[in-house]
Amino acid sequence: MPDGAAPPAVAEAERWFQAHGLSYFVPDVRDAVRAGLRPRRFLPPLLGVALLAVGVGVLLAWLSDEVTAAPAVIVSFAGIGALGYALTALRAQGIVVWALNHTFGSLRVLVPMVSRALPLLLVFVTFLFINAEAWQMTANLKPGILWTVVLLLTALAVLFLLVRLPEEVDRVDDAVDEEFLRRTTRGTPLEADAVRLVEEGRDPAANAQVAGYDRWNLILVLLVVQIGQVLLLAVTVFCFFLLFGSLVMTVDVQNAWTGLDGGVDSFSFLPTLSYELLKVSLFLAAFSGLYFTVSAVTDDTYRSQFFAAVTEELERAVGMRAVYLTLRVDDAAHRS
Repeated sequence: MPDGAAPPAVAEAERWFQAHGLSYFVPDVRDAVRAGLRPRRFLPPLLGVALLAVGVGVLLAWLSDEVTAAPAVIVSFAGIGALGYALTALRAQGIVVWALNHTFGSLRVLVPMVSRALPLLLVFVTFLFINAEAWQMTANLKPGILWTVVLLLTALAVLFLLVRLPEEVDRVDDAVDEEFLRRTTRGTPLEADAVRLVEEGRDPAANAQVAGYDRWNLILVLLVVQIGQVLLLAVTVFCFFLLFGSLVMTVDVQNAWTGLDGGVDSFSFLPTLSYELLKVSLFLAAFSGLYFTVSAVTDDTYRSQFFAAVTEELERAVGMRAVYLTLRVDDAAHRS
């Protein structure tokens, strides 16, 4: 093995980490992310995005004569800019791509899970849909305000996940023992090393506590997977209410419920499909996403359906990391 080169098992594990959305587990990537978070690196693009967002927001508000468009555009640009910087400078692309592939690549499993959660959710939300007050509220919201409300509900869902998901990581890394290591490394590049370390009486579990960038890597994976599930459900709710409303909400009913002086703004090819129907469906889809986000984490029924596959991947990551760190310690001791 050349001087300075990592042992084959360590190098293979690092390739496995990067292929499974765990790039922050690799020291070189972690150093690059740490450099990307230095003020002199992220302040210039942050300032550029801020100026662009303000400029576009003010211009759009002036052209559309709608002041509420400005904050909606500014917040949207801020989110897009933060995501772009994370995907590039902060090396989060592998994390997001793997998590989305894991979510939408297993639609055979995900669609039945969503279909089990959807009926109960629709029973609850449909009572809001068949309600004149909901139509009046959304019909009188300007597009900028409505989009800001959708972003606010989305931010609340993300904030809730960022508070609760670290508890999932803590629960898993506290459960690491010899049987856990054997089970979670089975079928991985470190399976043989895990068995050897356990049989030698070593204690890889001592390296099981996940902290720092590694911890945030796991949280980001869980966050993207959960957001993917919620997005699928929210889009389904939106399409359902568009179809349901187009079938049962006549133009006269929509006019009466919205209370608009000029009546609803319908599409020519389908009079019952109106701009106001789009607005109330979008609002209820965003509200359903927030409701489902909370339920999927706190309700035992939803947890068993939507967290089972994610928990398995989380446990494998923690087990692999514990063995990987032990091998790196052994390699450092051997070099010294």
